[in-house]
Amino acid sequence: MSTPPPEGEGIEVVPEREPSASELLGAALGGAARKAGLDPADSASTHKVVWSAMGGWRGILESILPSLAFVVLFTVKPEPLILALGVSVGLAAVFTLVRLVQKSPPSAAIGGLVAAGAAAGLALWTGRGQDNFVPGLITNAAYGTVLLVTALIGWSLIGLAVGFLMGEGTAWRQDRRKRRAFLWLGIAWAALFFARLAVQLPLYLAGDVTALGTLKLIMGLPLFAPMIAVTWLVVRALYPRDPDAGSPSET
Repeated sequence: MSTPPPEGEGIEVVPEREPSASELLGAALGGAARKAGLDPADSASTHKVVWSAMGGWRGILESILPSLAFVVLFTVKPEPLILALGVSVGLAAVFTLVRLVQKSPPSAAIGGLVAAGAAAGLALWTGRGQDNFVPGLITNAAYGTVLLVTALIGWSLIGLAVGFLMGEGTAWRQDRRKRRAFLWLGIAWAALFFARLAVQLPLYLAGDVTALGTLKLIMGLPLFAPMIAVTWLVVRALYPRDPDAGSPSET
């Protein structure tokens, strides 16, 4: 009569697989998208998704008012420069403080405060009002480049985020229809950032602070919102919801 093997023997232990870099990046991007209300698995309307991505009225005010205050005050009274910069940073600080007091997620406001503070510090250091917009120019160049390159090499950041949200990881890369859609979405988003850069950089070089600040506002949320809507509609078309199961169907 055979005896059973000692406890633990004869059992194959499969080591836990370390997540790949693309999976980690997809998880990070997907998590950020979910926090912003951009989860294709939800049945939210396009209007609701766009509104959520912009942060509602609070998000719109936090995005617009600091820059608008700087442009108006600089146009009316360019000297001393610290006045316009101080009011801009002060508004960003107030928004952050309100979020902290109300115990609402402060990440967006804190990000705006840090960006406003860094931009103001650079402008004060150089003494040039247009340098308040340098971080934005760098951001547009960086985002546009990363989105374009990753889309062209077949690893679209949008695809990675959506793949994580839909629970398919990088399987979308094996689907020609999805891969092509994420390619063009990546190119479209890159074009938005490069368009901002192409319009705003000459104004920065010319030192036209008023026009630069005005166009930055015009090319901000008014262009961001339609791109969010288009992206949402494309992704929902790629992952149609199954009315019986109540969740997106597999494609």
